[in-house]
Amino acid sequence: MLRFMPVGDSMTIGSAGEHTWRYRMWQHLRATHGGPFAVVGPRETLYDKATDTPTSYEYADPGFPHFHLAGWGEGWLHMTPLIGEAVRGCRADVLLVSLGLIDLGFYTNARQTAENVRAFVAEARAAGPSVRMVILPVIPNVRALTDAAFGAEVTHFNELLAKAVADLDDPRSPLLLASLPESYDVHRDTYDGTHPNGAGEHKIAGAFAAAMHQAWGLGGTYDADDGTGTDVYALPSPDGFSGGRGGRRRR
Repeated sequence: MLRFMPVGDSMTIGSAGEHTWRYRMWQHLRATHGGPFAVVGPRETLYDKATDTPTSYEYADPGFPHFHLAGWGEGWLHMTPLIGEAVRGCRADVLLVSLGLIDLGFYTNARQTAENVRAFVAEARAAGPSVRMVILPVIPNVRALTDAAFGAEVTHFNELLAKAVADLDDPRSPLLLASLPESYDVHRDTYDGTHPNGAGEHKIAGAFAAAMHQAWGLGGTYDADDGTGTDVYALPSPDGFSGGRGGRRRR
């Protein structure tokens, strides 16, 4: 049985009332994997914006294994000291990693962040020598589009990340660099310029799914059908951003 562990920041933990891309990925694997699997991790809550704590269990659909290693305001810097114990304790086989934006925004520059990526990989492999990792580049948020210096730092980090993945890839513990989600638009796929709405969740899950399917033959083609016969779309709100839950329309 394969054990998948989502690792990430606020875009991965999600906040109260959301589905999260973790839910979308679980749906995808359940439909396409063709074998037993589990979603694992030492944490399972959402972030509660009302209390400013990661204590909420108010998932939009709580009926899925919502385990993870993700935190609001946490990045490579924070997850590197935790990943070894998490891999060992949860016996994770595949890490789905989306980190970096918070590092670049508040803690470390592109070079320092890339050094933390290498340390993270080393810690994960020390705990699980055959662990596989799929790493998503930083998705530029609205700040990266309006702050030229920050945007350049995001671009630089993504270049360093690609080099780190190429340097560290090992047949015994493969690394994959996922592609940035196709057609991701911060004005349509997020509810605040950073955090994904329903449409954004599907695109992030789809990026991970495409990487695993193309490189490892794992799973299948990603389908944004949410299991109810509807496709999730982001309907623009009056301020130009999409609503937190997105909109729906029938096929």
